[in-house]
Amino acid sequence: MAALGAGLMMIATSCNQKEATLTKSGINPADFVGEYNGKPTALYTLENANGMEACITNFGGRIVSLMVPDRDGELRDVVLGFDSIAPYFPENNQTDFCASIGRYANRIDKGRFVIDGDTVQLPTNNFGHCLHGGPTGWQYQVYEAEQPNDSTLVLTIQSPDGDNNFPGNVTAKVTYTLSSDNRLGIDYEAVTDKPTVINMTNHAYFDLSGDPASTVESDVLQINASSFTPVDSTYMTTGEIRPVKDTPMDFTTPKAVGKDIAADDEQVRNGNGFDHNWVLDTKGDINAPAAVLTSPASGIVLTVYTDEPGIQFYSGNFLDGTITGKKGKVYGQHAGLCLETQHYPDSPNKPEWPSTELRPGQTYRSHTVFAFGTDK
Repeated sequence: MAALGAGLMMIATSCNQKEATLTKSGINPADFVGEYNGKPTALYTLENANGMEACITNFGGRIVSLMVPDRDGELRDVVLGFDSIAPYFPENNQTDFCASIGRYANRIDKGRFVIDGDTVQLPTNNFGHCLHGGPTGWQYQVYEAEQPNDSTLVLTIQSPDGDNNFPGNVTAKVTYTLSSDNRLGIDYEAVTDKPTVINMTNHAYFDLSGDPASTVESDVLQINASSFTPVDSTYMTTGEIRPVKDTPMDFTTPKAVGKDIAADDEQVRNGNGFDHNWVLDTKGDINAPAAVLTSPASGIVLTVYTDEPGIQFYSGNFLDGTITGKKGKVYGQHAGLCLETQHYPDSPNKPEWPSTELRPGQTYRSHTVFAFGTDK
């Protein structure tokens, strides 16, 4: 692990590092003051006038807690995670909880792609494929952090040429912004000095009930997508784009997450539940809802906006009760779900799909908003 984060220059600010004061989610920021591969880690707190709070660590650019008002105005923590820094380290838990994923979110078939005639072989870390940038992806590295104000956090990572065998020296930024209307915006940027591929996302595990002892199966989900990309038994996209109509993948109208989660259907079996990319009908319109998730228990409503062409809905299938999270809560199957905005999986090997190539002189940009409200 010595190469993890190699070459990074850490700019750790002390904004909101009030070691004696717990956050609204009950976390002690002092428990996130640590070191990974010689780089310091910390916790940063964003707040707005409505009392909403987002706590983020620069280790993996992860959202640690997200306090959102429910239908009665009470704050609930709506994401899974840990209440100290050490459990996030990969030697302790191989989790992607609420991380900023890079260089390439989702899977690349057999870890191999061709760019400008050169074959790139990446490490394979998931059913023979490269998942989320490889075994030492950015979720396991330390970002530089700057907090210019109470509502903004800018995280920067310098990824060297050959990082998990990806070509090009890449500088990437993730900017979190908590607005006064209870929206958590995430802006991604990246530049490179060699042709490469980039696909960034956030891997938040949402539990809008605020009670991870329950499951998200009763939560109601709508996805603005009339088609999806099927997968084989190794979770790899087949290259087909298939209509959702008359399948368990149809979330064009709101339905409970658990309604078809164990359906007798090849795609549900292949995904061990839902673990697929939906092809959004939003056409990159950041003002059009990509997905809407509602918790009947809390009344909290999450609306996802993005300029990305796809969204990966993952129903927490591999959570199995072996991980203990914040406040000693055990995370069982379907304790949380993910709505990962991104380009389609394995796009570098499917030229007919929107491209993920990034070349010198270009800037990769992606924007996602998690907007919170209530059903009352």
